[in-house]
Order: sequence, then structure tokens, then C-alpha cells
Amino acid sequence: MPSACSSTSLSSLACLKWSVEAMAGGAIVNTGGGKDYPGKLTVFVFFACFVAATGGLIFGYDIGISGGVTSMESFLEKFFPEVYRKEKLDTSTNQYCRFDSQLLTIFTSSLYLAALVASFCASTVTRVLGRKWSMFGGGVVFLVGAVLNGAAKNVLMLILGRILLGIGVGFANQSVPVYLSEMAPARLRGMLNIGFQLMITFGILCANLINYGTAKIKGGWGWRVSLALAVVPAAIISIGSLFLPDTPNSLIERGHAEQAKKMLRRIRGTDDILDEYNDLVAASEESKLVKHPWANIMKRKYRPQLVIGILIPFFQQLTGINVIMFYAPVLFKTMGFGNDASLMSAVITGIVNLFATFISVLTVDKLGRRKLFLEGGVQMLISQSMVGILMAIKLGTSGEGHFSKAYSGFLVLFVCIYVMGFAWSWGPLGWLVPSEIFPLEIRSAGQSINVSVNMFFTFVIAQAFLTMLCHLKFALFFFFGAWVIVMTIFIALFLPETKGVPIEEMALVWKKHWFWSRFISDDDVHERNVEMGKPNSAF
Repeated sequence: MPSACSSTSLSSLACLKWSVEAMAGGAIVNTGGGKDYPGKLTVFVFFACFVAATGGLIFGYDIGISGGVTSMESFLEKFFPEVYRKEKLDTSTNQYCRFDSQLLTIFTSSLYLAALVASFCASTVTRVLGRKWSMFGGGVVFLVGAVLNGAAKNVLMLILGRILLGIGVGFANQSVPVYLSEMAPARLRGMLNIGFQLMITFGILCANLINYGTAKIKGGWGWRVSLALAVVPAAIISIGSLFLPDTPNSLIERGHAEQAKKMLRRIRGTDDILDEYNDLVAASEESKLVKHPWANIMKRKYRPQLVIGILIPFFQQLTGINVIMFYAPVLFKTMGFGNDASLMSAVITGIVNLFATFISVLTVDKLGRRKLFLEGGVQMLISQSMVGILMAIKLGTSGEGHFSKAYSGFLVLFVCIYVMGFAWSWGPLGWLVPSEIFPLEIRSAGQSINVSVNMFFTFVIAQAFLTMLCHLKFALFFFFGAWVIVMTIFIALFLPETKGVPIEEMALVWKKHWFWSRFISDDDVHERNVEMGKPNSAF
């Protein structure tokens, strides 16, 4: 691949499209075993997905910015003076506990509680008005929150701004993955959907770089720049969403059949769209029979999707990734790094995160979801254990100790190996898999559950981390490592492979699974086949 493809710019994404098509000789082969609808990756759908994926920038920017800001002395002195005194002046405090403050963690975690609540409202907006307007609303509310945070005079303004940011994140995270999964050809759904996670990682990296620069601004107002610059990603998704086309699924769902057919021809680049169109219509007709999707999702036949849609975001947060991403500068300062060194270490992990996610984009539709999940789990477990061991040797339980440059280098290395494992597995796949497994009749409700579970446990981890670090000390990494073992076993036993399966034919993977097949009766299979116009032998 040409060196230009290593850039994270728009041209590199165009290069990515070229490289994927070139690897398959211009006609990418479906290896997933589902129906292979005619069509190709058109320039139109590629750039529509690129614009939609920028919704991940607001989430990523916030994840990256909050940790850096809360490590800035001027920010702490103004809003959290007790933490400032403990971190700067009180040398008797255990190093693990210097940032332990529930008020400080509320600054970070309040956003995710707001996102949890907002995701349920976003479900209705996404279904009734379409995916693009949910993205637009989220971007606008996030922009207002960014302005409020940048101008904050007290903690109340900070928290109110964070709540508005959370509403924006809730809307974007609910609608963007669904939009990407519906627009993408089945054989490339993984690659295009992971564009969302790629933008999250790009947002994190940008935030880390900005924090590194604004921390050096004299006068102690650099944190305002960091917080206020969130208006940039907010403006990108707000303006960009206005130019997005509706997905064929959404158009059919809202009664615009002819527009849906026209849009399907355009995004697939072929007139031979009748099979896919008929399947979408059949799925829409079935979804209209469901008057109460929130009640319907509890039916036995949807048990596999519901369990996966809950446990994957639950496990995603218990990997411990947000310990690194939210509080990277704080964590590195706890390990003994200086202020500049801690921010630079966060930048390094951000760069690793971005490029490892790019690897996932290239491999997810070739290797499949399961292989990436399993490899990532093993890699995270080994690296987390090494970080815990290194901290135990140097800091012990007292928190007293000094890291040499070589020792610090090893610590950052294993943190980066951990971030790499997450970035090509649980990071992108935690959004991809739940967005592709729910049938249309419960899709908006299912995605809301996915987002709300993700945001709830993001809130819990963000709120509890500094206290857990104070009490568990280096054992905190072993705590998360134990959860990685549990989730890796879960994936090995209970997640079927979904690569290459058309989104409206996803039911077949559950019927063929050794465990989930018991929840799907022959009558359920027969009814869905009749709706989709297929013989019963399709399953």
C-alpha cells in the first residue's frame, strides 16, 4: 500500500476503499454464508458512511479531553481545591489516593449518566424521524454543552455542560452505528461500521494533543481552550448530518417506498436490487405488527439478541479501557510521571489506539468478529497483568517509589499493548456487533439498550475508578484482568460469527448456534421465512 495510506486524513480513507477493493480484484467476495445481494461499495455510500462516522468524534474528543483537563493544576485549583491541595501540597497522602474525589469524578461521569437517559429518547427520534435527524440533534446539543463548559465559572456550570454533552453523545451513539450498518453492503458492514470507532479514536488522539498544548498556556486558562474546542467536532456532525441521505431501511419504515428503492439503487450501484428491497419491505411489514418494541424485545425468540446486546457493552466497559482513556494523565501521574510526561504518555496511547483501530477496519470482514474478540482478550489479559506486576514491584501498597526512564518505558509499552488489543477487538466490535444483530422490528429499542448499558457502566467505572485505585492499588489491573477472562470465555461459547450475513437475514445465525437455537422454535423460523418470502429450508 502506498505510504499516503498511512495518513488519517480523508485521502487515507479513500485509499482504504481502494485497497479493500483491490485485494478482492474489484469484486469483494462474501464469505459469511448469508445471501449475497448484488452491489458494490460505491463512492456515494462510502462518503455517506464517512460523514456519519464523524459522530464518533464528539464521543472520542470528550473521552480524551476530560482526563487531561482534570490533571491540569489550574483547573483543579479553580474547581476542585481539595484535590489540588492533596495532589500538590500534601506529600503524606498515598500516591494511589491523591486524586480520589467523588466530586471530581462526577465531572467526568455525569456525561455518561445523561447519555444513558438520552439514548431512550433517541430511540423514538431515530425510528420516527430517521437516523440523520437524531445525529443532527445530538450534535447541536453537544455544541451548546461545549460552549457552556468553556465559559464555566463554577462547578454547577461544568456539570450542566457535561449533561448537555451527554445528551449529544447519547443521540449520536444510538443513531450512528445503526445508520452505518444499514447503509453498508453486508460483505463490508464491519469495515464501514468500525469507521465510527475509528473516529472515536481519532477524537481521543486530537484531544490528547490539544491537552498537551493547552497545558503549556501561561495564565492557567488552557483548560478553557480544551473544553471549548469540543464545538469543532460538534459542528462537523451537526452540519454533516444535514447532507446525509436517509437509509433505505428508514425510508421504508416511514412509508417512503419509492424513495427507498431509488436510494437502494444509488448506494448499491446497480439496478438489480429487487431481492434486497423485497427483504427490507418484508422486514418493515413485520416490524409494523410490533406495536410495543420495548415489550416485544423481551419475547423468547429475541433472547439471543437481547443477551448479546446487554453483555457486550457490559463487558466492553469491564475491560478497563476507560481507566486508560478517561484518566490516562491522572493514572500516569499516579505512577510517578511528571505533568508533561503524563500528557505525552496519553498522546502515545492515543496514537496506538488510532492505528490499531485502523487494522481492525482492514481485517474485520476477512477474519470475522470472533477471532478478533478472542485474540484481543488474550492480549489485554497478558498486558494488564504485566502493568499490575510492574506497579506492584515499584509502588507496592504504600504508593511510594520512583520510576526510572527504562522502567517507565516498559510500563508505557505494556499499556500500549493493552490499548492495541482493545482497539482491534472490544473497542470497535462492541459497537458493531450489537448494531447488526437486531431485526428491524426491535432495532431502535435494541440499540438503545446497547447504548444505555454502555453508558451506565461507563458512568459506574468513571465514578468509581479513582476510589478503586485508592483502595485496590495495583490490584485494580488484576481486577479488570479477571473480567477479561470471563468475557473471552463468553465470546468463545456464545457469540456466533456474523461477518458477511445480510442484516435482515441475521436470524439464521441464531438458529444454527448450539445454545441459542433452543430459544427459536420452528414456528418462529417458519413465520419469518414467510414474511421474507423464503422457503423454510433457508435455515
